[in-house]
Amino acid sequence: MKNKLSKYRHVWILSYAFIYLPWFFYLEKTVTSNYHIMYVAIDDLIPFNEYFIIPYLLWFVYVAGAVGYFFFTDVKSYYRLCTMLFTGMTISLMICTVFPNGTDFRPVIDPSKNIFTKIVSILYSADTCTNVFPSIHVYNSICVHFAILKSERLKRHHLIKAASFLLMVSICLATVFLKQHSAFDGLGAIVMAYIMYQFVYAGSYEPKRNKVTEKAIS
Repeated sequence: MKNKLSKYRHVWILSYAFIYLPWFFYLEKTVTSNYHIMYVAIDDLIPFNEYFIIPYLLWFVYVAGAVGYFFFTDVKSYYRLCTMLFTGMTISLMICTVFPNGTDFRPVIDPSKNIFTKIVSILYSADTCTNVFPSIHVYNSICVHFAILKSERLKRHHLIKAASFLLMVSICLATVFLKQHSAFDGLGAIVMAYIMYQFVYAGSYEPKRNKVTEKAIS
């Protein structure tokens, strides 16, 4: 037991959930009116499509699966991923706290149409249309894809990288096709992810040495 506690001591960072969840649910309960409507013209051109509920829900598996994978296999990548995830999520909560925001273009849907509209109706009833900027769904998906791309253990697994990219893009598209977010929320998440990448990954780049270089150094 002592050895396991020592081996997995990096679990401490997941205690961030005790900060994020109460803060998030507080905003969900208190930001119910007098909030800024997030909207750009392109939102009107994006049709509602209930089938995007599939990648939208796969977000939970995507993020949790990546954190779990790196937790057990690559502590360095795990810390980088968690740092990027949790910093961005905190910034998002801070923005929603000082700048209450939401959307107002959710469509009226028929839950009896098919199983997908039924699930979307459940999502709408459980998740408010507030605290949307920047989109955590988009931001976290980009963070996970960055972690997979930068992983030494996965650098030869091109199929995994391709699948990750397709899932990331699908999740990002799902946020607007389900009318959960404005395209502007996604853009904000992309900008935040790019900035955070510079702090977490860009500065850690180590150029590969070829044999000629190694021989010259030696």
